[in-house]
Amino acid sequence: MLYHDSHDAFYRKPLGAIKAGERLTVRFWCDESDTVVLRTWDGSEQLTPMKPVGDDHFEATVTVPSSPMLFWYSFIIPRAHDVAYYGVGPEQLGGVGAYSPVEPASYQVTVYDPAYQTPEYLQKGVVYQIFPDRFFKDKNGQKGRVRKIAAAHPEATFHENWNEKPALTPDPENGDNMALDFFGGTLKGIQQKLDYLQELGVNVLYINPMFRARTNHRYDTGSYEEIDPILGDEEAFEALTAAAKKRGMHVMMDGVFSHTGADSQYFNRFGRYDTVGAYQSKESPYADWYTFFEFPHKYNSWWGFYTLPAVDKSNKAYRHYLLNPENGILPYWVKKGACGWRLDVADELPADLLREMRTAIKNVREDSVLLGEVWEDASNKVAYGVPRCYCLGDMLDSVLNYPLRRGVIDFFNGTIDAYQLRRIILHQQEVYPAPFYYALMNLLGSHDRVRILNAMCGYDRPGAIQMERTEAGKVTLGEHELAMAKKRYVEAVKLLCALPGAPTIYYGDEIGMTGMADPWNRAPMAWDDADDELRGEIGALLNHRRQSAVLQTGLLKVEALDAWTLRITRYTEDGRDVFGNEIDGADVDVVITQNPR
Repeated sequence: MLYHDSHDAFYRKPLGAIKAGERLTVRFWCDESDTVVLRTWDGSEQLTPMKPVGDDHFEATVTVPSSPMLFWYSFIIPRAHDVAYYGVGPEQLGGVGAYSPVEPASYQVTVYDPAYQTPEYLQKGVVYQIFPDRFFKDKNGQKGRVRKIAAAHPEATFHENWNEKPALTPDPENGDNMALDFFGGTLKGIQQKLDYLQELGVNVLYINPMFRARTNHRYDTGSYEEIDPILGDEEAFEALTAAAKKRGMHVMMDGVFSHTGADSQYFNRFGRYDTVGAYQSKESPYADWYTFFEFPHKYNSWWGFYTLPAVDKSNKAYRHYLLNPENGILPYWVKKGACGWRLDVADELPADLLREMRTAIKNVREDSVLLGEVWEDASNKVAYGVPRCYCLGDMLDSVLNYPLRRGVIDFFNGTIDAYQLRRIILHQQEVYPAPFYYALMNLLGSHDRVRILNAMCGYDRPGAIQMERTEAGKVTLGEHELAMAKKRYVEAVKLLCALPGAPTIYYGDEIGMTGMADPWNRAPMAWDDADDELRGEIGALLNHRRQSAVLQTGLLKVEALDAWTLRITRYTEDGRDVFGNEIDGADVDVVITQNPR
């Protein structure tokens, strides 16, 4: 028998990530040899004989590196006629490992900076994501900004009816939706709905891009210096953040820094800005921000979309523009009231730039947040051929938790069982430092995926996501489907509220909105057709989470009671939470079932 379980404190102590320079004890069960060797790797190999401790168990204690890094271990078992090896299993989710006749994949230990801290309001928070054009339009709408809007958006069309469907207008050059139709949501409109959001239990607003841009999604930034005039202006932004602050709420911006829009003051392909853009002249002050293959028509762009010219992230002038302490874009908007940034496609930003971004905003506001869009394991990812670990304490505060989202949806659709979902949860607990893990943005819906109710009916899967947009627009959920999806959604939110990390609601999910992928998942908030019962259930869960210190920062135990039932236990040790802080409250048990009734 060969056995090690990195999710069991008997076999690995402490569990999970560990601070640099601390001691790690591992145990191994072996009745096939009287010798076991612990192999560790921190850039070079170390072999440590393990000591017998009785009942066929062996133990070794090592000091992990004094600098943050990924540290690895596996086991070598010399036997009478061969040598056996034992390492992490093929899924590389930690836990119970596997025998191998050759050197196996190793268990990961994330060694992080002891000084690493993340914002408390995120660890204890509830996040609400807003697509600003589609949330709420104040009664004054565009009053006082009509000329500015016309100049900034000469191609825009505006829906007269708030409850219309979004338009689908494919770009003839690349097939992407042109996204030039607007409903006219405003920042003042968001401000007017702060009471609604506070009542729901929200304390962090994550707002999709607000800067001037050509499209309604605004991921094609036109000017980082200007709030899109459809939404309002800088004064409206400051008013929103000030009003949020009075309620103990925070506003997080969405930053797109791997590319800009072709229609921007920096590139200016269409000549709509009063600057000399890189597309217009090789003498432009922004010329070196971009890479041209044949000037001016052939240039490096994000995933080949001509509307999104890619920026050279190593360019010193670009970095200075973003980061300089006087008026750099990232610190500037934090000074204006933002609590920090969610970074679009963080994988495409160099590691040293992420470190500089973190420093730039923390120098303005110590508890500012830098969250990354990372779709995979953020502790150990290869992005564009470069290994990345975002959670050592020098880059990001945390990430959007897409792996958990995938696991939760697959669980409720019956693709995986409770045992596998437990492994996914415990793997994240194992590889993420507590400050990072407890600040995860645990989402179910987003502007990038089908609405969660559609996902709970099996539509968020390979093939369905890429469904032809016109056909996707015809998808409707039947009465039975919708009822089951809502029950599953409530159960999923209950799970998120029981786990470490901030439960995250995509606007409209709490009132039962449906829709397939872009543009159908970006319909205007259905204020006139809200499911108040569903909203009440979601609000009760979120507010219970906000009121329970144990659910926020208590320790975590996860059990699979059977294939379709998960039990989450949040608890304290001697009245202290995962960070060693004293908190009040009894232990909390939450049972999640795959088929809620």
